[in-house]
Amino acid sequence: MDSRFLQRRTEDRASRRLRKGGIYILPSLFTVANIAAGYYAILQTIHGGQQEFWHFDNAAKAIGFAVLFDGLDGRIARLTHTESAFGRELDSLADVITFGVAPALLAWMWGFHFISPSMDLPEIATKFGQFGVVQLGVIASFLFLVAGASRLARFNIAINPQPSNPGRPGKKYFVGMPIPAGAGVIAAIVHFTGGSPLLWWVAALTWLVALFLAASLMISKWRFYSFKDIDFRTRQPFQVIALLALVFAGIWFFSRPVLFLIAVTYMFSGIFWRLQWIFRRKRNPPPPSYSEASQTS
Repeated sequence: MDSRFLQRRTEDRASRRLRKGGIYILPSLFTVANIAAGYYAILQTIHGGQQEFWHFDNAAKAIGFAVLFDGLDGRIARLTHTESAFGRELDSLADVITFGVAPALLAWMWGFHFISPSMDLPEIATKFGQFGVVQLGVIASFLFLVAGASRLARFNIAINPQPSNPGRPGKKYFVGMPIPAGAGVIAAIVHFTGGSPLLWWVAALTWLVALFLAASLMISKWRFYSFKDIDFRTRQPFQVIALLALVFAGIWFFSRPVLFLIAVTYMFSGIFWRLQWIFRRKRNPPPPSYSEASQTS
């Protein structure tokens, strides 16, 4: 009797929590659009080929739009005070699909699937290099997916995370490169080439390094600027509006070089700030702690 009463009470409590949480339609619509873009990118990647390479470009564009949707759903939820546990979980699952599975598949198909042997090297070296790069491409694409999922898991459980190289007080930073930025790097590079896949295994080596670098930056504890301290509800200088208009115009008319420059600059910004912090600490080392001072005296 008591056990049944407790079970019924637990079920009532769970149903009340579900009714209280509810589903907010507006931010969830952007999250669903995020999932749809990821699904479309996967379909386009599967249909891509050497003669139909524009499918790869379509997949890269879809991931780019998904980055926009991902940024909007969180901001809209905060602006309209419609944040919920359901929305956060749905957003995380959407990010794994759109910014994990879709770019990893695109990275493999575009960068490694159509590699052809080189004619200016001996046949043994060519076959070994081709086979080795293709196999490493499988590993690199998988590591990108695992690193992105790990980055999301760490973000979900972290409370007020602090990067290992702290930045300016008052500024908000991500700890490690966020997974949408990692997916954006892959999409921007593919879009920069118009979707034309890599055919030479030596060229694929550069792509291999880029994938390993993106995966490493996502699981690092280095700081990346989050842009979350920018409040669009407050007055902004005219220069900010002019800069945003210039960026949007550049993306509209010259999307390939502009998006490539933005994605690569953001990725290397984390490396730049890390090196800057290291050199600053070497020039101005922190004062010794009390225990160290007592040991030397």
